[in-house]
Amino acid sequence: MNGQTTKSVLVVDDEPGMRMALSTNFQREGWHVDVAAGSMEALRKLESRHFPLVVTDVRMPDGDGLHLMRSLRTSSPSTAVIVLTAFGSVPEAVQAMRGGACDYLTKPISFEELQSAVERVMRQAGRSTEDAVLSGAIVGTAPSLLRALERARHAARTDADVLIEAESGTGKELFARYIHENSDRRDRPFVAVNCAAVPEHLLESELFGHVRGAFTGATASKAGKFELAEGGTLLLDEIGEMPLHLQPKLLRALQEREVERLGDTRSTHVNIRIVATTNVSLPAMVEQGKFRADLYYRLNVIPLPLPPLRERREDVPVLADFFARKFASEAGRPIPILHPEFVAGLQAHSWPGNVRELGNFIRRVLTLIDGCEIGPECLKTELSSAANSRTPPSVSPAPLRTGTSMREVERLLLEETLQITGGNRTRTAKMLGVSLRTIRNKIREHGLPPRRYA
Repeated sequence: MNGQTTKSVLVVDDEPGMRMALSTNFQREGWHVDVAAGSMEALRKLESRHFPLVVTDVRMPDGDGLHLMRSLRTSSPSTAVIVLTAFGSVPEAVQAMRGGACDYLTKPISFEELQSAVERVMRQAGRSTEDAVLSGAIVGTAPSLLRALERARHAARTDADVLIEAESGTGKELFARYIHENSDRRDRPFVAVNCAAVPEHLLESELFGHVRGAFTGATASKAGKFELAEGGTLLLDEIGEMPLHLQPKLLRALQEREVERLGDTRSTHVNIRIVATTNVSLPAMVEQGKFRADLYYRLNVIPLPLPPLRERREDVPVLADFFARKFASEAGRPIPILHPEFVAGLQAHSWPGNVRELGNFIRRVLTLIDGCEIGPECLKTELSSAANSRTPPSVSPAPLRTGTSMREVERLLLEETLQITGGNRTRTAKMLGVSLRTIRNKIREHGLPPRRYA
């Protein structure tokens, strides 16, 4: 156990002799030890202090260690747990591991075996922390999230192209960066291009580059994103917004790993890995004739679906804590305390905007409170008002006068809809029955302040 950077352990057992033996063993190895005679005492201690390691008995008079593990999984998912029991059995071991135990030992235990188990689970905890740092902030322990992370880790070991399919706000770009940072290409560029944000008439040049004189305004040659990502990873964000007429050229670039700049007759070979993301169903777009089937199959070498937040509600408490700490630190203010009723309310919410919506909500609440605790009253005000803004009954544009131009009618309707959706361009596009690209282009065309609309 020597060499651990954090040396604090909570020993939970109702037998005084076992508590003493475990304490002596851990202290001999340089650990700071706290003890609890039962699960209720352990829970009280865990409320006021973080322990990187908990060693607990399963069967105790005031509750079992499995309940303690379930509580830890929500309140402190980074804590490693080792379970000890005199009633070792395969079903109980399986239940313990599913409940969050990192390892499982049967009494009477060997202290050498315990030491090996501690070193193993603490190394694993260290890898989990490193993964979260490398990924930017992939936070959570839900089985569906861990499966996606494991799939991303396997994808990173190859050069195969990856298609990340998920709702908006689930962390698609974080996973794309995670794949890059855990691959052999980590020391080469990570280049991202949002296929919906670039005006359609400029997207081909943005991707493939151009030579001088290729079009009006092309006063110098310019490399495209494919060439800029040489040796690294190219992220094609919102690939579903790729114009149909550009899809054959993109397909050829993916198949041949060669690009041809606009106005050029020579091809340039590129050595890159492609990660594409989409928040729409590409198979449905193929059925509608809006996306080429061959391009879809070429991108979908390794499919990586991500779970929406409503399908991993057990991660809401740790995400809320992560965002509270992050935004408080950025603002130079004390880390707030999240009231249990506030956290319970967050878990009950559906979060249609997923992790991004939860993060924005915590940021907003943090700016409005005066004290150091976020209480349940914030749910009744901020969350309800946010929900109301997401589900407007209808779009009611401002009254129009005879003679108003069609351009002005379009601007008024766009602005009214954006206001009703709280500036969300994706929902605005759905309400008006147009593409997200069209909304972005119209915001720019009508001179609406782009920073107001997310």
